[in-house]
Amino acid sequence: MDCQAVLREADSHFQKQNFRTAEEFYTKFIHICTEGKWKNNCCAEDLANAYNNRGQIKYLKVDFYEAMDDYTLAIQNKEDFEIPYYNRGLIRYRLGFFDQALEDFKQTLTLNPDFKDARLSLEQTLLDKNEKENRGY
Repeated sequence: MDCQAVLREADSHFQKQNFRTAEEFYTKFIHICTEGKWKNNCCAEDLANAYNNRGQIKYLKVDFYEAMDDYTLAIQNKEDFEIPYYNRGLIRYRLGFFDQALEDFKQTLTLNPDFKDARLSLEQTLLDKNEKENRGY
């Protein structure tokens, strides 16, 4: 099975919400692209999408730190991909890392000024950060 077939299989399972199988195929695709015989034949966008989607699966499993790692790898492969910035920002917000979440939401909006959820998340993060500081935490 070539790398594009593996990615199509992963995407198919992801769309059907067969997350365990999708994660296995995304991991296989990532391995092929980073270490396998097709190492330099994978495009950065496909690799970034695979990392982002695998991160989503890890997020759903509440593996927040592993999900953040995947979002970071997605960003490293495609720096102008706003979705992993947003996704990573959500986790950072949930973990109380407000400054880092703000950076991610701001970058998301730099890349896509019309990303409404990112704007709302940015505003909420600012409110919560200020409230935390006012309480002296």
